[in-house]
Amino acid sequence: MLVKHVTELIGDTPLFEIDPKVHGLKNIDLYAKLELLNPFGSVKDKSAWQVLQKDIEQVARDGKTVIESSSGNMAKAMQLICSIYGAEFKIVTNRIKVREVKQILQLLGAQLDELPGLSECPDPTDPNDPITFIEQQMSKEPGKYYHTSQYTNEKNIEAHYGSTGQEIFNDIGPIDFFIGGLGTTGSTRGAGTLLKEKNPEMKNIGVIAAKGHLLPGIRNQDEMYEVGLFRKDFYDDIIVVDTDESLDAMLTMIRQCGILAGPTGGGSLAAALKYLKPIDEALPERKKAAFIVCDRVEWYLSYLQKARPSLFALAEKADSIRKVPVEAQESAPQVDLDEAESWAQDRANCLVVDMRGALAFKASHIPGSINIPTDSLEEIADWGVPFSNEQKVLFVCPTGDQSKRFAAFFSDKNVECASMKGGFVAWRDASKPVERTQKKRKREEQTISH
Repeated sequence: MLVKHVTELIGDTPLFEIDPKVHGLKNIDLYAKLELLNPFGSVKDKSAWQVLQKDIEQVARDGKTVIESSSGNMAKAMQLICSIYGAEFKIVTNRIKVREVKQILQLLGAQLDELPGLSECPDPTDPNDPITFIEQQMSKEPGKYYHTSQYTNEKNIEAHYGSTGQEIFNDIGPIDFFIGGLGTTGSTRGAGTLLKEKNPEMKNIGVIAAKGHLLPGIRNQDEMYEVGLFRKDFYDDIIVVDTDESLDAMLTMIRQCGILAGPTGGGSLAAALKYLKPIDEALPERKKAAFIVCDRVEWYLSYLQKARPSLFALAEKADSIRKVPVEAQESAPQVDLDEAESWAQDRANCLVVDMRGALAFKASHIPGSINIPTDSLEEIADWGVPFSNEQKVLFVCPTGDQSKRFAAFFSDKNVECASMKGGFVAWRDASKPVERTQKKRKREEQTISH
């Protein structure tokens, strides 16, 4: 096949039929849509090309900079397309959790603005959200930027309506179940809409990560904002998967099917089987199900080393901080804003550890606190307890979720410690004297009324 432009390779990805011996379903044929075989390595190749193709040549001629909020696959695809056409590209992100993703973006020559942030998905109520930052940049320099706005751009949906969904239908006709991870939700909504038109009885199933679990590229239970393209009522069910079952399913695809799927593809397979197995036995006739394998495993080797060190002949600590159960996190010592303030003021007897990234800490932090980002603190904890038993420790993360894990872990090691409820966001929001006084008075009134 002769190809004269790399964009000709986007789409028409294979649909792989998984052997029943692998998935164990008796009455359902299960297919994997191999979006990892797009030229830039992911399902986002289709979205990136769809939002850029009509305007990219004019953008380059006008000397504008394409700007987008992304933490990985969309950024990679957009950077490569922009490079091909000679356009500048700037990525604004608040969460790049995997080293290889950042490294490949640097290799591609991306301009990267990393912000203090809470979630991979945008929250319009947060003034530090990348979308707000982009809007501020565009207002400061009118005419400089071309914003593709992947979280709200309907072209993201159109890309998969006309390609992913249509390709599946062309290969195997109508299907009965369609499963995919939820990030921007463009792929599941686009493909799911087309496939639902072909079979109105088809079930659209979304996949998210369990609370406190990270699966690169999809939301977890703390990130289910009803903003942008996400529509909860579009999905017949949303299946929650944790890291371990996702990685087990990923390894099944790699070792038993020869598909170099990444963790999110594993999550989609795990969710598919979790949803389909209970209904499989009772089916009166054969059904067809398809799920999306969105990207490749090579992007995530450092993530896998942390999540499953045994895969790389690395010792795995039985009491690793990465293995703290959710139940233990929820019962971890916590202090509210007022008590946290008294801890922070007692600098002789209390250490405040800010777990956000360096740029976020530099922008603003609790006076007297020290900065040990989450990833670094995890590595330190694997070597032992770095805190004195004679000093209290207050852990501060963006929203108070991650800090509970550290408070649970270190309190079990006889360290007097606590997680700050609401995290730095709560501290930031209460930083204005008038607002803080009003909020404190309201809390006191509520306490008296009870």
